[in-house]
Amino acid sequence: MNAFQTIFQRSRFERDSTAPRYLRVKKLVQDAVASGDLKEGDAIPGERDVAVLLDISRVTVRKAFTDLVADGVLVQRRGSGTYVSGPARRIEQPLSRLTSFTQDMQLRGLKTDADWLERSTGLPTPEEAIKLSISPGEHVSRFHRLRRADGVPMAIELAVIPQHFLPDPASVRGSLYEALEARGVRPVRALQRLHATALTMQEAKLLDLPDGSPALFIERISYLPDGRIIEFTRSHYRGDSYDFVAELTIAPGVKS
Repeated sequence: MNAFQTIFQRSRFERDSTAPRYLRVKKLVQDAVASGDLKEGDAIPGERDVAVLLDISRVTVRKAFTDLVADGVLVQRRGSGTYVSGPARRIEQPLSRLTSFTQDMQLRGLKTDADWLERSTGLPTPEEAIKLSISPGEHVSRFHRLRRADGVPMAIELAVIPQHFLPDPASVRGSLYEALEARGVRPVRALQRLHATALTMQEAKLLDLPDGSPALFIERISYLPDGRIIEFTRSHYRGDSYDFVAELTIAPGVKS
């Protein structure tokens, strides 16, 4: 009997017949990780193999694996397979500070890089024109990229800037805010809105996550000291790696 036949033994699976089957599959994996039978980086058998070993459906195994990925126990790599995850790295991002992704990661000692998905100029969409308070005929520069920290895909970011602030998109190679600062137009404040969402198939593929994985969608509008809007950015941050933190104080005159 090999290691995986031991981990996914039918007798172990059937011990608690009252629990839903997918939860029993999850427990087999969690127990194996806790005992050291499965270690960081170990490959997990495919859904079909586990389904055969336990005499259950692949749908049940898939649900268990999806939950384990969401919990940070497993990681799925497209075209490669499913593996035991290492210690989860979570980034705490204060909501009270206006910084760029590059600055955020550098402050944590992480190396950043990016894949450019689009770097171009053109007319704004109706939404972009409204958010930037510009006319529909005024051109914008777009910066769409996949952001990484220490090689791990962390966020998909689409920033739109009125073109007169950044005429040549190719001039931005690293930090967008550094490029703006070089032209004397760095934003000083921003309004951010965020909500939970599920990644589309394309977004999940870019972030190396299963389809439908949870993410944080953030919309940012940034302002110059004179009140002009300089940036409209929409980002998807992977939900298993980010904690957004806000400090709250009691308003004057309000009793606790």
